[in-house]
Amino acid sequence: METALRTALASWLRADPILSDLVNAIAEEGPVAASPPHIAIAASASSDWSSKTSRGREVRLALELVGRGDDPAETGALAAQVERRIATLAPQQSGFRIVLTQFLRSRVERRRRGARAVLLEYRFSLLETE
Repeated sequence: METALRTALASWLRADPILSDLVNAIAEEGPVAASPPHIAIAASASSDWSSKTSRGREVRLALELVGRGDDPAETGALAAQVERRIATLAPQQSGFRIVLTQFLRSRVERRRRGARAVLLEYRFSLLETE
């Protein structure tokens, strides 16, 4: 389910018309070869979240948004759009249902050559449907 969630989330972000106009790439795995701004799933880990009747997983996932420029508001606006898009991810997916989507934390860091990175961490609770 972890791999299926990663694929579904990357596809969902790519399908956003606002994000697709503002970033050069949205990848299911980093590092991304495209120049900033770009988004990639930086890491994920899963643990058992099964019930008596269904297999389940809790997936913790980190997305990395790398922007450029001296204006932190620009990268912040992109991060806010990513958060809005994740909040609208449909619960029913192929092979699983998302029971919970929870934002955990974010971290922002300044990088070389005017780059700025935002790490967004989420927790998803999933139940298998097939």
